[in-house]
Amino acid sequence: MDLKANHTSPVLADPAPMNESMLGLHSAMLPYSPNGATFSPALFLTIPRKKTGILDDVKSVSWLDAMRASSPTHNKVAAKDLSHDQQSSNDTDIVYRNWMLKYPSALASFEQITNSARGKRLVLFLDYDGTLSPIVDNPDNAFMSRAMRAAVKNAAKYFPTAIISGRSRDKVCEFVRLTELYYAGSHGMDIMGPVQPVSKDHKKCIRSIDNQGKEVILFQPASEFLPMIDEVLKALIEKTKDIKGAKVENNKFCVSVHYRNVEEKYWTTIAQYVEEVMKQYPRLRLTHGRKVLEVRPVLDWDKGKAVEFLLESLGLSNSDEVLPIYIGDDRTDEDAFKVLKDSNRGYGILVSSVPKESNASYSLRDPSEVKKKIK
Repeated sequence: MDLKANHTSPVLADPAPMNESMLGLHSAMLPYSPNGATFSPALFLTIPRKKTGILDDVKSVSWLDAMRASSPTHNKVAAKDLSHDQQSSNDTDIVYRNWMLKYPSALASFEQITNSARGKRLVLFLDYDGTLSPIVDNPDNAFMSRAMRAAVKNAAKYFPTAIISGRSRDKVCEFVRLTELYYAGSHGMDIMGPVQPVSKDHKKCIRSIDNQGKEVILFQPASEFLPMIDEVLKALIEKTKDIKGAKVENNKFCVSVHYRNVEEKYWTTIAQYVEEVMKQYPRLRLTHGRKVLEVRPVLDWDKGKAVEFLLESLGLSNSDEVLPIYIGDDRTDEDAFKVLKDSNRGYGILVSSVPKESNASYSLRDPSEVKKKIK
């Protein structure tokens, strides 16, 4: 994970003729070699502490509607109604194209991005699920393709590159299997980064040794919550064991309850079970992702904070000569998009096949659009 040797002085070159390159990054954005060569608030869920509970709250703030909307399904139309299906598809395409006026394709905007990158050092941040790998029914099968892995590996040769995922850090490391990267798991609550001086505010940084024997910094701001998270994990596994398709995932500093494979008539039951468990843990909160409920510590830390921490640990937090780019698909990535947007110092790229409000500057339709520029 020691990227220092690779990134001591990368500076982006002036634009050259456009061509295809890794991760959709135009070749003009490659540094010289050492030798000189917003989501709607109604869809964001936290457990109400002073109200009647989550089931009553379903009626008042359309919480169940938020579950339905978290991962839109495609319309299934019978063959005899093919013309209607075609019309629906055309309407959807028009809506998406109009949405892209606000969030233009990153693939078609390289000249603009490249112009902003002149003389700057690029730092690349990537979500995993839905960005480097497709969303799948079984989260244990969310494998990235060999082509995608090769592209990420190639990017890391030139730019500091980090994966920031809701998965546990160990799990996302197993999926990606690249030692050239930095990894932040549990929505940034478990970071393994470079050994560099960081702010005194980050008192929980400890020096550690990674699997390759290299010294790294380990930062886990939510470590005191581990016993509590473990209790919730066990309770939710027991509660949901009889619901077909439900899966409770241990992501170390958060617990994910997946309902993608659960019949919709049982979603309210899952909500009830989660609420029953969380009544006992006022220091935990519930957030919502793509057909997943996530139990997390009540802590002022998220993917945006993780981006700031990694930039600081790389010695790049106060430099105007840095261009951070963050690519992600889920609402938890919005925190990172917002950090870049508010600081006016980089770009968020939202991966989405459906229109939605975002703090991102650009868009990609799905992981396959990223792969188009890998070859």
